[in-house]
Amino acid sequence: MVSERRPGPDDLPAPIGLAPPITSDPPFHAIVRRMLLPAFSPKAIAALEPFTRELCRELLSVTAGRAGFDAAVEYAQHIPVGVIIRFLGFPQEDADLMRRFIHETMEDVDRSPEEREAMMAEHDVYFDAQIEDHVAHPRHDLTSFLTEAEIGGNKLSEAHIRGTLLLLMIAGIDTTWSAIGAALWHLAQHPEDRRRLAADPGLMSTAVEEFLRAYAPVTMARLVARDFDFHGHPLKEGDWLLLPFPAANRDPEVFENADVVQLDRERNRHAAFGLGRHRCLGSNLARMELRVALEEWLARYPDFELSDPSAVTWSAGQVRGPRTLPVSVGRAGG
Repeated sequence: MVSERRPGPDDLPAPIGLAPPITSDPPFHAIVRRMLLPAFSPKAIAALEPFTRELCRELLSVTAGRAGFDAAVEYAQHIPVGVIIRFLGFPQEDADLMRRFIHETMEDVDRSPEEREAMMAEHDVYFDAQIEDHVAHPRHDLTSFLTEAEIGGNKLSEAHIRGTLLLLMIAGIDTTWSAIGAALWHLAQHPEDRRRLAADPGLMSTAVEEFLRAYAPVTMARLVARDFDFHGHPLKEGDWLLLPFPAANRDPEVFENADVVQLDRERNRHAAFGLGRHRCLGSNLARMELRVALEEWLARYPDFELSDPSAVTWSAGQVRGPRTLPVSVGRAGG
């Protein structure tokens, strides 16, 4: 899908772009990505798992004794917000504010340029205040990691840090709560998969990958670098080009029975996190959150279904996932 040229990341000075490293070109992209790798190491992600598990349990405890509730509003959407806020070292009481920022960034795309500019300015003020506080009071979190990091012996600029924080807010919250919600949506409608996964926790690793493949939440946008013809479709330099990862993950030439969700699918080189040099740096964090969210949910509610399929609503924009997900839950695990 191609749209007309609009202002975007390329309008900001190279090589950083709006949200490094995703908006950065080589060779700067590789330099920034390499700098960030320690913050996303398996050890760093494992350290967040106890918090993630406790958060899931707290959310589920609130639903105890109820016959039904909204699994998206009361469960899925809270998990990545809480985890990313913890990861960045922001106040947990800012969770609602972060959710609003995400909605404004990802879904309020049809606002006027003036309205969009005002919204983004508010986001900048918030992030700048967090950066300033971390410079004054360093701690063990990603924001302090960025304020202390250097490239070529130079500290990162405030614009660079702000852009990376913005990227992590966008890439690490909406996408993951959409993946959690979509997995629950599937299990609510497929009792055979739900019972199988609840009975066999060892299946969780391949199940997580299959949910990511089948319900990939992200469609990326890129700018066409130069004029070219793609199978009879002329693309012009500066056009926006949407790259639908979900469609790639349903390619029958790559995946056997591509439209069938197979929890034990072994060959599964999906593109939910992208491919190549821009592959999602936080993929292990997202996997951990999705795995823990499903483990804790099934431990509490091995029996559940959609209470009103017609009431399920989905997000709009480049990230797709359930925004409302009303479920009825069984008595087990209450």
